[in-house]
Amino acid sequence: MNWLHAVLLGIVEGITEFLPVSSTGHLNIVEKLLGYDIDSVGMTAFTAVIQVGAILAAVVYFWRDIVRIVTAWCKGLVNEEARRDPDCTLGWGVILGSIPVAVIGLLFKDFIEVTARSLWIIAAALIAWSAVMWLADTRTDLDKGMRDVSIKDALIIGLFQALAPVFPGISRSGATISAGLFRRFDRVTATRLSFFLGIPALLAAGTLEAVTAFDHISDPSIGWSATIIATVVSGIVAYATIAWLLKFVSSNKFTGFLIYRVALGGAIAALAATGFVGA
Repeated sequence: MNWLHAVLLGIVEGITEFLPVSSTGHLNIVEKLLGYDIDSVGMTAFTAVIQVGAILAAVVYFWRDIVRIVTAWCKGLVNEEARRDPDCTLGWGVILGSIPVAVIGLLFKDFIEVTARSLWIIAAALIAWSAVMWLADTRTDLDKGMRDVSIKDALIIGLFQALAPVFPGISRSGATISAGLFRRFDRVTATRLSFFLGIPALLAAGTLEAVTAFDHISDPSIGWSATIIATVVSGIVAYATIAWLLKFVSSNKFTGFLIYRVALGGAIAALAATGFVGA
C-alpha cells in the first residue's frame, strides 16, 4: 500500500468512524475501488488497527470527561454517598453497556471478519437502519440529559451497539444514537453517550487486532508504514469530525445523514449488482 492510499483511507476512517453513516461500509467500498481484497486477513487487520487512531482522538477530546467519570466511579467503590453521583452511575453504565458488543464480537468473530463485510449486507443495513434512525429522530420528547443516564439506559444502548459489528452498514454510532433518542435523550447527549460507549469497545478491539495481527499487517500488500500513516491521519481527522458533529447536532436533526445513508446504500447495491466491484 502506498502512502497516498494510506492517507486516503485514514481520512475516510477519520470522517466516518463517529458519523452515523458506517465507517466499515465506506472503508470497504474505497478499499475495493483501490483494488484491495477486503476479505484478506491483512486488510481486515488494517481496517481494525486504523480505528485506533480515531478512538484515541475521542479519548483526547473527551479526556476531562473520562477523568471525571473514572474518578467518580472509583470513589463510588468505597463510598456509599459517592455512588449517588450521576457520573458514578455513568461509569457503571459504560462498563456494563460495553459488555454486549464484546460478547457478540467474540461469538461471531469469523462471521464479522468475512461474511458481514459483504457489500450486499452493508447496503441493506444502510438503507434499512435509516428507517429506524428516522423513527428515533422524529421523537419530540427528548427531555433527558447526561445526568439522567441510568444503568438500564446504558444497557439498552449497549445492546443496540452490539448490532453494528454483525451488520456493519447499521454503523455503531447510528445504532447507539438511535437508542439514545429512543430513550428520550437530547441529540447532544445521545451523541456523547455514543462516544463514551464506543471508546472502550473500539479501543479494545483495535488494540487486540494490532497485537495479534503483526504478521498480517507486515504483508507486502499493506505494511506497517502505511498502517501507521493511516492511523495518524484518521486520528487527526477524527478529532475535527468529533468537534463538528457535537456542534452540528446541537441545532440540527439527522435528516441529512439519513438521505446520505439511503443514497450510499443504493449506490453500493448498484456497484455490486453491475459487477463494477465484487460484493
